[in-house]
Amino acid sequence: MKSNRLLAFLLIVLLLLGASATALFQARRNINLGLDLQGGVYVLLQAKDAGDARGDAMERAMVVIRNRIDALGVTEPVIQREGDDRIRIELAGIEDQRRAREVIGTTAMLTFVGPDGEVILTGGDLKDARATFDDRNRPAVSLEFNPEGTRLFAEATQKYLGQIIGIYLDDEPISLPVVEDVIRDGNAIIRGNMSTEEARDLALMLRSGALPVELIELETRTIGPSLGQDSLLRSVRAGIAGFILVLLFMLGYYRFFGLVANVALVVYIAMVFGALVGINATLTLPGIAGLILSVGMAVDANVIIFERIKEELNTGRTIRTAINAGFERAFRAILDANVTTLIAAAVLFRFGTGPIRGFAVTLAVGIVVSMFTAIILTRFLLRRAVHAGLLKTPGEVRA
Repeated sequence: MKSNRLLAFLLIVLLLLGASATALFQARRNINLGLDLQGGVYVLLQAKDAGDARGDAMERAMVVIRNRIDALGVTEPVIQREGDDRIRIELAGIEDQRRAREVIGTTAMLTFVGPDGEVILTGGDLKDARATFDDRNRPAVSLEFNPEGTRLFAEATQKYLGQIIGIYLDDEPISLPVVEDVIRDGNAIIRGNMSTEEARDLALMLRSGALPVELIELETRTIGPSLGQDSLLRSVRAGIAGFILVLLFMLGYYRFFGLVANVALVVYIAMVFGALVGINATLTLPGIAGLILSVGMAVDANVIIFERIKEELNTGRTIRTAINAGFERAFRAILDANVTTLIAAAVLFRFGTGPIRGFAVTLAVGIVVSMFTAIILTRFLLRRAVHAGLLKTPGEVRA
């Protein structure tokens, strides 16, 4: 019976370690890396006129920018408002950074202007815009107007038949076509000296709408992937070194109890990374710092529990009763400490931006998972060890 219990205990430990290794391998392949780890572009925009930032203008500008970035196919962009008149944008892993900056910053104010300078209609009268090719197989942009735009455009083409209706983007002429027919169906085409990519970008900007405020670039930083990889490598090395030292300390000081804590700690790491992948979080350098800090807190919970167990053993209790009493006495202290830290993480997430939020997310996830591994998993493994006859005397925990 004892050999069967021992075998069952060893099998449980091996299954936990194997599942953790598999989860870590999958997380390594699927986790999103932030701008500081894989490179990309950072842009800080500010409204040119403080009065333009009033109301919901900045919020609408963020929606337009997000629509444009989503169309570029950027994964997990960070678009956040800073203060009243600034927008911070982080695009991690983007390849064509110049193109992204141009698409983000262009105001895309489209106007159709008659030969006497009269503005006939604007981009607000557009229903859709798509990249296409003209009758000479040259890149172009097809336009579809809404009902009001269709009416205005039909009247304008009839009024200016045989004359030029200029098409301007941000006050720059992009096409100066001569009206050859009266266009009544609300469909037009922009021809010009543009590439296929330029036609797609123009259609994207027109389709997503004009920015409601004029934005200027305050700061632009390009982070190369080599810097990100170097930072990631150093962070991983530091994390592994610290993790190994913690494992050695727990094993050397608490003996078998430390071995159980180490198994729970490996499971903890796997669960944290799995949770980050599950919530589609983006891992940044501050996030790694939060993860390392939460590892220390997870170990701290085990230390509190083991010290409580030692106190119970010193009063003459058996191993089984000392374990139960130790967990019950340690639970309140662990809960209070973790709840206060969770409150701090919530405040950082609510009022912080960018990297600070990343730190708060990983810290909060780590705290929640550590409660499970310390209170439930460690207790389960210790009980199984006692049941298997691996813990018999108080000497198993260093006094």
